[in-house]
This record gives sequence, structure tokens and C-alpha cells, in this order.
Amino acid sequence: MGESSDNALVELDAVVPPKFNGERLDRTAARLFAEDAGADVAVSRSELARWIRAGELTLDGRVVKPSTAVASGQCLRLKATRAARFDWQSAESLDFQVVYEDDDIIVVDKPGGLVVHPGAGNPRGTLVNGLLGLRPDLAVLPRAGLVQRLDKDTSGLMVVAANSTSLLKLGEAMRERRIERHYLAVAEGVVIADQTVDLPIGRDPTNRLRQTVRDDGREAVTHIAVGRRFAAHTLVHARLETGRTHQVRVHLAAIGHPLVGDRRYGARRIVPPEASADQARTIQEFPRQALHASRLALPHPVGGARVDFESEPPEDVKCLLHALEEA
Repeated sequence: MGESSDNALVELDAVVPPKFNGERLDRTAARLFAEDAGADVAVSRSELARWIRAGELTLDGRVVKPSTAVASGQCLRLKATRAARFDWQSAESLDFQVVYEDDDIIVVDKPGGLVVHPGAGNPRGTLVNGLLGLRPDLAVLPRAGLVQRLDKDTSGLMVVAANSTSLLKLGEAMRERRIERHYLAVAEGVVIADQTVDLPIGRDPTNRLRQTVRDDGREAVTHIAVGRRFAAHTLVHARLETGRTHQVRVHLAAIGHPLVGDRRYGARRIVPPEASADQARTIQEFPRQALHASRLALPHPVGGARVDFESEPPEDVKCLLHALEEA
């Protein structure tokens, strides 16, 4: 299908439950409408905010601000039109590994270079389209069951909800920080010691493709542990406490250790002084940020038992580490 010029009419109603009393309207609407708004385009708070400002999402029939506090028993009414820009429906056969699957969750090991969901420049051919090829019933879920996402060039583990109940429970677990996400990263420079990086992150005002540390950003906490030090690089284990866009990349760059291959965040193409020509080429020409989601632990949405998954670094990261070991 690819790009589409068709518009979709979205009509939804909801009553504010007691647990959302006092919450912002846009946040409440995102929670209440997430399972009903369709999977072709994700329902985001920014989209809901536009609808609220346009008077297409009302509270007890009144046009109010996105930040308006809601009260238990109030009625939300959404009647809006949105463009169906990208293909969230077509099933494709794509190359990615399924680590685990049951009736409720799917855990995949995403290769570097695979885009997670349709968007600008990638209308299809994404992990979402591959998931639909694996489980066509995911098409009825918002965002085809995605609970998290990884950057295109980040490899590793992701969990996907296989039904609406799992999507709700895993979403809550993510917000409550009960899903553990661990990464392996190869950073430039020698990281001196384990540390916790607690720096807020927001969009870079001069480059919308970047995130940056900024005082008015959202809370972001990354726990950094040194795995192995090389002559001019460090293998790092990073555990996310929060989940901001590009968080590991931004935080390591902020402390002076951008990831190998991460040109967007200041990688300097450092080469160890004793490296051979082949070793230098492997390091300097590494084609992506050296970041791999290596471990994922979460409460299973049915029963709550803890499940834990691990992924070995892919071949390109292994080759990079070998070059650093030998240099």
C-alpha cells in the first residue's frame, strides 16, 4: 500500500475512571483511546493535543486546553480526521529473529538497519510489517502491539504485545519502570568508573533529528557500568531507568564518550595508537552506532512471572570488539 492520501475518521467516546481523576486531558485521552484508535497511525499525545486545540476532542462537550485536569465521570468525545500516511497494515516477510513467543507476547531480536515502524522515508518494509507477516492478528492492535522501539541502527531485544490485554499491562509496566532494558555499547575514550548519568533530555532546538541534554527536558537516568577497557575505547553496560529517545547515545556523548560510529552525537573516529591499517579501518568505518539491546526482563502480562531474555552481540559488534582487543 505504501503512502496513502485517504483520510480516516476517528470517532471515540470515553468516561474518565476514578484512577485518572486530576490527570491532564491529553494524557488521559492517550491512555483511554490507545486500544481503539486504529493501528495505521500511532495515537500520540501531540496528535491528541492538536485535536484538543482544534475542538475535535472535547471534555463534557467543552473545548478546553490539553493540560486541563479531568475529573472522574467526565465524558471525552473525539471526532477527528487524520491522514493515513503510512502502511501499518501490509504483512511482509522480513529477516529478524523471534527469541520467544506465546499467546500474549513476542520477543524479537532486531537486526541493525531495520526500521521499527512506518514513518517518513520508510512507509513500509519495517519490523511492524514483518510482525504482521508473522502474526496477522497484530493488525487490530495500536502500533501493531509495539511496547517500545529501538533506533534503526540499534540492534537487539524488543517485546511486542500480542493482544490488547498484554498491550495495556506491558504499557503500565513500562511506565512504572518494571521492564528492565540493558544495552551493550562501545564508547570512544576510556571510561574511568561506573556511574549513573542523571541528565534531562529534550529535542535539540537547532537540529530536530537530535536529542540533547537540556534543563527543561524530561527526566532521563542511565546506569553505566564498565565492561572492559581498551587502549582508546570502552565496552559499556548501560541500564535504562527511563526510556527517552536516543537516551544511551545522548548520555554517553554528554559525559565525553560518544558511541563508535555515532556521527550524529559526536563520534570522533578515534583509533588506538598501535592499531594496524585493517584494525583502524574496522573501527573508523563501523557503519552504525555501536549499540545493542542485550537483555530484557519483564513481568509476563499473564500471571506476572518474571521472564528474562538475553542476546549475544551481532557479528559486526563482535568484529569491532576483536579489532579493539588486538589493537
